[in-house]
Amino acid sequence: MVSRSLPSPVESKDRIPVAVLGATGVVGQRFVRRLATHPWFRVAALAASERSEGRRYDEACAWRLPGEPYAGLGALRLVAADPAACAAAVAFSALDRAVAEQVEPRFAAAGATVFSNASAFRMADDVPLVVPEVNADHLALLEVQRTRRGWPGGIVCNPNCTATVLVTALAPLEQAFGIQEIFLASYQAASGAGYPGVASLDLLGNVVPHIRDEEEKVAEEVPKLFGRRVDRAIVPAALRLSAACLRVPVVDGHTEAISVRLRTEATLEELAAAIVGFRGEPQRLALPSAPSPPVRLHVAPDRPQPRLDVDEGDGMTVHVGRLRPCALLGWKLVAMGSNVERGAAGASVLNAELALTGGWIPPS
Repeated sequence: MVSRSLPSPVESKDRIPVAVLGATGVVGQRFVRRLATHPWFRVAALAASERSEGRRYDEACAWRLPGEPYAGLGALRLVAADPAACAAAVAFSALDRAVAEQVEPRFAAAGATVFSNASAFRMADDVPLVVPEVNADHLALLEVQRTRRGWPGGIVCNPNCTATVLVTALAPLEQAFGIQEIFLASYQAASGAGYPGVASLDLLGNVVPHIRDEEEKVAEEVPKLFGRRVDRAIVPAALRLSAACLRVPVVDGHTEAISVRLRTEATLEELAAAIVGFRGEPQRLALPSAPSPPVRLHVAPDRPQPRLDVDEGDGMTVHVGRLRPCALLGWKLVAMGSNVERGAAGASVLNAELALTGGWIPPS
């Protein structure tokens, strides 16, 4: 990542004004809760749909999270999801895909850097799709994007929550040994479907063996995430992946059973050492939202479990357990991470911290 001539965020006396787009939804609420006390960012605008515009946040929004309701920002008046109304250097997007396709480019064209949880632009070849511990250097695509589209701002995406847990868990192995093939079976929390999500009578005591577009998203996003930046483009990783995604009656936390074929032979001890010693750019920079370690290796045979482990590291730690030989691909393991923090709001905030530290956010 290229360092620019901006003051360190830690040295700045004034926090950067940010807007949350889609602030009344559950992911938007998680953005608000994270940003309300953030050391580098200050919530300057909460944006929502036209029917909520002008209302107080605590009047228009049914707060769904534990802790202080509305994170102390209930008196803020909601504004339209429009750059002129928000007046922020950074925007965090919790918008649905169809709305994001229209709104996010307007913010980028007006000079804001948008950190998006939406899927609208993830696979555009000039949009960084980033998990900071995995591919921090992909932020350089912002230069291509700004030149090609004529935007002073830009769009940075975080991946689908299932792909995020997968690549974070496998990043130590990809870095140390390379990966040829992946088989994934994911057991995904109800909160991944938003609120109110899956009807209780469909999910309680049940497993739903299909999540619309989920397997396709994982299959297309993972090669980009593990891809190499060559000049001004990302060359996707040459790996084969097969995914099966199921919805299970768990509130938060996606669990994934993963088998991998490595490019280089390794022992169990070498794999464990690679995971335990793994650190990424966020840990090196000590970013505010970065967990340390980013991946925790469990030795107990009954871990990780969502109920016990999902909130570690403020929901940003990815857990790995049951590391053992696989008769088909060589090695297998179980991974688990928070779909609503590491896979959603927290992911976008960590991307913004990385971009700010690297000088990718233009001065306001």
